Amino acid sequence: MLSRQTRQRELILDVVRSTMDHPTADWVYRQARRRLPRISLGTVYRNLKRLAEQGIIREIHTGGHPARFDGNTGRHYHIRCLGCGRINDLPMFVDPRFEEEAGRAMNYQVLGHQLEVQGLCPLCQGLAKIKNHSREHRREGQGR
Repeated sequence: MLSRQTRQRELILDVVRSTMDHPTADWVYRQARRRLPRISLGTVYRNLKRLAEQGIIREIHTGGHPARFDGNTGRHYHIRCLGCGRINDLPMFVDPRFEEEAGRAMNYQVLGHQLEVQGLCPLCQGLAKIKNHSREHRREGQGR
């Protein structure tokens, strides 16, 4: 029989692995509560940290946004929206020669690398267009 903590950890891991959206701890908590209403936010945070420390999931830190969690621990790159903070996996080949060349160039023992491409997701692009259009419309009205 699984202990309560093990059951909670398994549930949290299932929630993280159930999505490709790189969820925040708050999102994981809301999803976990659907199946285990008495789970606490602190329990979710502690277990996410433990799972990340064990290498079972990946914790992703981005400036100015809450940490996100990735159930895919294989080598891959990310693309992040600077508008809403959304993170997606990039379907691109990770070339190990990059690490070899970087190590040789700087005489480092390279242990790994991370690449994050930054931009605006389609939703935020649409919002930016609406804001720009609204701003232009207001300026036109002021010139009269």
